[in-house]
Amino acid sequence: MSDESDLTHVTDTGDAQMVDVGDKPDSARRAVARGRIELAPLTVEAIRANELEKGDVLSVARVGAINAVKHTWETIPMCHQIPITNVETEFVVDDASVDLTVAVETTGKTGCEMEALEGVTTGLNVIWDMVKAAEKDADGQYPQTKITGVEILSKRKAEP
Repeated sequence: MSDESDLTHVTDTGDAQMVDVGDKPDSARRAVARGRIELAPLTVEAIRANELEKGDVLSVARVGAINAVKHTWETIPMCHQIPITNVETEFVVDDASVDLTVAVETTGKTGCEMEALEGVTTGLNVIWDMVKAAEKDADGQYPQTKITGVEILSKRKAEP
């Protein structure tokens, strides 16, 4: 564990601070994150057939993921607002789950890992919101619904 003087987001007096990246050169960066939502098999069938009452689940989740990427700096307190140059989303629908992979690209002074993670978690939350009526049990609970495996698959920085 680092002592307080080694912490990048804390001043010598213990106050939170944003890291100054002003002197860093711009470089091309890419981060890829993935996560999964586990669902009842009947819900997955309804997603595939586009038969859920709220509409096209994956299309709405894609828009939510992209929106989250663009607004990460507003929800993660120490994130810089970065220029997003590309967002790619990919859904893999299995028998009882949907995997979402989000790749984010930027050219700037700091990475885009948090943006990729925000895209994944928001996209999965949108799926949950879109399918919750189908997922509820008789007691109004979600015994089969679970978001798991959220992780960074890769990050890349091209040297200037």
